[in-house]
Amino acid sequence: MKPPARIALRSAIRQQLQCPHVSPSTLPLATRHRQIHTTPTAPATVSPIHGTGPPPEPPQPAADSATSRLERRRKQAELLEKAQVIRQSEASSTPTSSSAAKSSSSPSSSAGAAKKARDTALKKRFWKHVHVHEVEGAWEVHLDKRPLRRPNTKEIVRVPLSKPLLATALAVEWDMLLSAQQATRQHLIPLTSLVCRALDIADDDATTGSSGGEDSVRSGIAKVLMRYLDTDSLLCWAPPPGEHDMPAQGAETLRDRQKMAAEEVVGFLTSRVWPGLSIEPVLDGESIMPRSHSEVTRQIILGWVMGLSPWELAGLERGVLAGKGLLGAVRLLVEWSEGFVGAGVGDGASGAAPGQKRFGVEEAARLASIEVDWQTGRWGEVEDTHDVEKEDLRRQFGSVVLLVSGTGGR
Repeated sequence: MKPPARIALRSAIRQQLQCPHVSPSTLPLATRHRQIHTTPTAPATVSPIHGTGPPPEPPQPAADSATSRLERRRKQAELLEKAQVIRQSEASSTPTSSSAAKSSSSPSSSAGAAKKARDTALKKRFWKHVHVHEVEGAWEVHLDKRPLRRPNTKEIVRVPLSKPLLATALAVEWDMLLSAQQATRQHLIPLTSLVCRALDIADDDATTGSSGGEDSVRSGIAKVLMRYLDTDSLLCWAPPPGEHDMPAQGAETLRDRQKMAAEEVVGFLTSRVWPGLSIEPVLDGESIMPRSHSEVTRQIILGWVMGLSPWELAGLERGVLAGKGLLGAVRLLVEWSEGFVGAGVGDGASGAAPGQKRFGVEEAARLASIEVDWQTGRWGEVEDTHDVEKEDLRRQFGSVVLLVSGTGGR
C-alpha cells in the first residue's frame, strides 16, 4: 500500500471512531478484536501444601562399609575370571594350521610363534607351592625348589632369622600370584620390592662403608628424606578460620585437629628420640611458603637417619613417601623397630599403660590424612578414589611394620 492511501485509510477509521453510533459490525476489519483460540479462560488452581512440620534434613554421605566394597570387588573378580576362562576355551578350540602350511612358514611366522610360546609361558605359573626354609642362618622363600632371587643382581633373597613374619608375608605374596608375568609388575609384589631395597642398601654399605659417601645409596636416600622435613604434612597447619568460616560453638576446626596431632607426635619425638630438639610448624597462619628448620635441627635429624640399619632406612623411606611426611614415619619406625632406635619405646615402654593400644598402622594413617578425613567428613567420599587411597596407605604402612619389626634386639 502506498503512503498516501495508508494516510487516507487512517483518517477514515478515525472519523468512524468519533461517530457516536458506532457498532462493531460497522468498524473496519483492521480494528476488530479477534480471539486467537476458542478455549474458555479459567483461573489457575494452586496445589495445596500437604507437608507439615520442619523441612527435611540435608542428605548425608553413606557410611563407609568395608564389607560391601569387598563383596563388590569379589564379584568383579569372579566376572573377570569367567571371562578369562571363556577366552582360553575359545583359543584352545581354534583349529590349527595344516602340516603343509607349517612346513612352508616364513622366518617371520616362526619368530611370531616363538614370541607366542614365550608369552604363553609367562601367563603360566611355573611353581605349585611356596615354602619358607631356614638356610645357613637366614630365611629363604622357595618356589617349589627354586629360591627367590633379586631381580637386579640375581642374588638369593635372605631374610634375617629375627624376622619370621616378614619371610612368611613374602611367601604369601608369591603364593597369591597367578602367573610369572604378574611377578614382573611391581604393584603386585610390593613387599618383595621393599625387601630387595633393604638388601640393596646393605650391599652398598658393604661396598662404600656404613657412613656412606656422597654417591652412596644411603646418602641419596637421606637427602631425599630431609626435603620432606621442611614440608612435613604434620607441620603444615590450616590458617585460623575467618569471620565467614567460624564453626559452631564447641566444634573442632581443622587447625585444632592438626595442632593436637602435631603436638602429640613432636612431644614424643623431642623427649624420647631427639631429646631437647626444637621442631616448629613450617606453615602457619596466612603464609603460603613453608619456612626451613634451623641448621642444628637438620644436622641432628640427618645424623640420626644416616645411622639407621638398612632395614630401618628402607622402611623409613617407604613410610615417608607414603605419608608425605618425615615425623609420622619416624614415630611409626621407633615404635616397631627391633633395632637400637626402638629400644625402650615399644612394648609398653613408651609411657602407655600395659593394656593401651600401641602406635600402629591406623594411627600413622590418620596422621597422614588429617585434612583428607576432615574434608570427606564434611562433603563425603568419592567412590573408588578416597576408599582406595585409604586402603593403599594402610597397606604401605603395614609393610613398614613388617620390615622393621622382629623378635630380636629387645
